[in-house]
Amino acid sequence: MALVKWKNRNLYDPWTEMRTLQDEINELFRNDRLPVTTGLFDRSVTPAIDFIEGEDDFTVTCELPGLEEKDIDVSIASNVLTLKGTKKTEEEQKKGKYYKKESWTGSFQRTLALPQTVDSEKISAQLKNGILQVVLPKKEDSKPKQITVEIKE
Repeated sequence: MALVKWKNRNLYDPWTEMRTLQDEINELFRNDRLPVTTGLFDRSVTPAIDFIEGEDDFTVTCELPGLEEKDIDVSIASNVLTLKGTKKTEEEQKKGKYYKKESWTGSFQRTLALPQTVDSEKISAQLKNGILQVVLPKKEDSKPKQITVEIKE
């Protein structure tokens, strides 16, 4: 005689509920269901910055495509470098509907705390091809000095 496994469908099965919950969570995180834009944190409204230390100076490079010198303000106070600017909206809009718009407009501000070794009197900034480069020379007393050692026998 063969035994047949019988399951009463009317009995509560907690594992069914867990599988249902897992399926619902997996559905939420499916990549093809996520919207193209996610809202507040979808895009960065601040330009990218690189801060590099050289032997004699620090260099801050900031990408500012489409901006001119009159749109940018570079200032330093209490060893804090501040970059401010405004990217204006283009007047000309193409007819049609945007499917994705990644270019940004509006004002921005970036601040960087500078090391104590920066000589704030000799700072220079230059904007060329949409790249702002700020050169922050080091103070003379903070630069490494080479000392020759004489060996006597």
